[in-house]
Amino acid sequence: MTEDEFDAFYAAAFPRLTGQLSAFTGDREEAQDVVQEAFVRAWDRRGDFLADEAPEAWIRTVAMRLAVSRWRRARRWLELVRRTPPPGSMPGPDPDHTALVAALRQLPKAQRMVIVLHHLCDVSVEQIASDTGAPVGTVKARLYRGRAALAKHLTVGEADETGEADAPVRKESGRV
Repeated sequence: MTEDEFDAFYAAAFPRLTGQLSAFTGDREEAQDVVQEAFVRAWDRRGDFLADEAPEAWIRTVAMRLAVSRWRRARRWLELVRRTPPPGSMPGPDPDHTALVAALRQLPKAQRMVIVLHHLCDVSVEQIASDTGAPVGTVKARLYRGRAALAKHLTVGEADETGEADAPVRKESGRV
C-alpha cells in the first residue's frame, strides 16, 4: 500500500472505526486514541496490507486489543489504589520553614538561587560560579547581600518577655 493509498484508506476508515470502537469502549475520545494508535502501528506495516486484504479488520482488532489493554491497566491501578490505605494526616510545615520560604521569595532571583544552592544544597561557591557562569566574586557578593536581606526578613521586630528581639531563623548547621 503506497502512502497515498494509506492516506485515502485512513480518511475513509478512521471515522467508521472510531464509531465502532466508541460503541465498544463507551468513550469517544478513548476510541479515537486507540484507533489512532492502531493506525500508527499499521503505518509501519503498510507494505504488507495488500497481501492481507483486510486492513480495516486488522486495525479494528489492534484497536480493540489496545482498548482492552488500557481498560485492564486502569482496573489494576484502581485495585491498587483501593488496597492502599489513605495516608494519615500529615503535619503542616514547620513555622521556621514557612518563614524561610516566605523570606526567600522576597529576594531577587540571583540572590535566592545562590542562597539555596550554597546553604540548602551544600554546593560550593566555586561550583555555583561554574554552573551559573558568574564570577566567583559575584557569587560571593550575592551570598552576602542575600544573607543580609534574609536576616532583615527573618528577624521578628517584637521583643519577647526578656526584652530581646528574636534571632533570625537559622538552619541547624548554623547557616541560613
